Amino acid sequence: MGISELGGCPSRRVFLRQVSFAAAALATKNLYGQTEPKQDRRLGVALLGLGRYSSGQLGPALRETKRCYLAGVITGHPEKGEQWAKDYNLKKQNIYHYDNLEKIADNPDIDIVYVVTPPALHPEYAIRAAKAGKHVISEKPMATSVADCDKMISACKAAKVKLAIGYRLHYDLYHREMMRHARERDFGPFMKMTGDRGFIFGQRAWRIDKKLAGGGPMMDLGIYIVHGACMAENGIAPIAVTGHEQPKAKPDLFNEVEETIDFTMEFPNGAKCDAVTSFNHSADRFRIEGAKGWMDFEQHAFTYRGIVCETSAGPLNLPAINQQAAHMDDFADCVLTGRETPVGGELGRRDIQIISAIYEAARTGKRVQVTT
Repeated sequence: MGISELGGCPSRRVFLRQVSFAAAALATKNLYGQTEPKQDRRLGVALLGLGRYSSGQLGPALRETKRCYLAGVITGHPEKGEQWAKDYNLKKQNIYHYDNLEKIADNPDIDIVYVVTPPALHPEYAIRAAKAGKHVISEKPMATSVADCDKMISACKAAKVKLAIGYRLHYDLYHREMMRHARERDFGPFMKMTGDRGFIFGQRAWRIDKKLAGGGPMMDLGIYIVHGACMAENGIAPIAVTGHEQPKAKPDLFNEVEETIDFTMEFPNGAKCDAVTSFNHSADRFRIEGAKGWMDFEQHAFTYRGIVCETSAGPLNLPAINQQAAHMDDFADCVLTGRETPVGGELGRRDIQIISAIYEAARTGKRVQVTT
């Protein structure tokens, strides 16, 4: 019988849980150096593209934000705009069509445009929004080529506006704890990483249209493992990759993109990440190991909520936060204070460079050097 069962000191597991909650409370109080919100100034956000992610995640998140709010929408479907105006009490003049996007330049209600279209369309709309003088958040993947990433970065710099990529997991408390371990090395440097992210895709949609998506599960799901591994390496990118596309079970459906792909990333210190991503099986796991400890995201490793994470020091039980709200609030704070966003365009470009190398490795069967 342990001490905790006798009513004495708390058990190790309970103690660790209490410490986790205390750390999380401190983390949520001051995410990435955020200042106290300016009560008289909240930035207006316009969502460009009103698909499932906007309707299911970003719109609801903007009801919770403190530094920004939903000020308008930009859509190719007027009926969607009208419905959003009703649901979110938006001004009719703040409902735009893709064709008249440039008119937002004259709208002081809108400070930020969040581009939520298929990846191949991100560059066009991000550049147009920047030229209209608005700060930009681009959903990930940033684009379908490194060249397009460069165009987006250059356009935002020329317009003197900020650019962020939708890396919401930088604000998730579990992933922030992983970054802390990577930075402080209390488990040692993470040398062995494994990841598996996939879901069963059964119908034709833009995610398997190579022109719009740039690829299949590697672009849509594999990017999470790519980015997560770099987070676990304290922001360091891999120096080389290998890749192998598995035979297709549904060749008629996946006639333009891969169905399943295995890949390995090699890091400068000798660390490796072995991973698989697929549109033909369901998984969401990520494990990282160091000489002195490990973290295992056993379930929902990269999703919005419900993360299950064990560590060599005990289980993590951190409060759930709205990742999207935290991300948009932090970007608004960056705009208000002038500091740099931790999820800028250079991170998006880096990940597309890595993914491009993985595709090249899978195509050629060779180990490919990564230049970021």
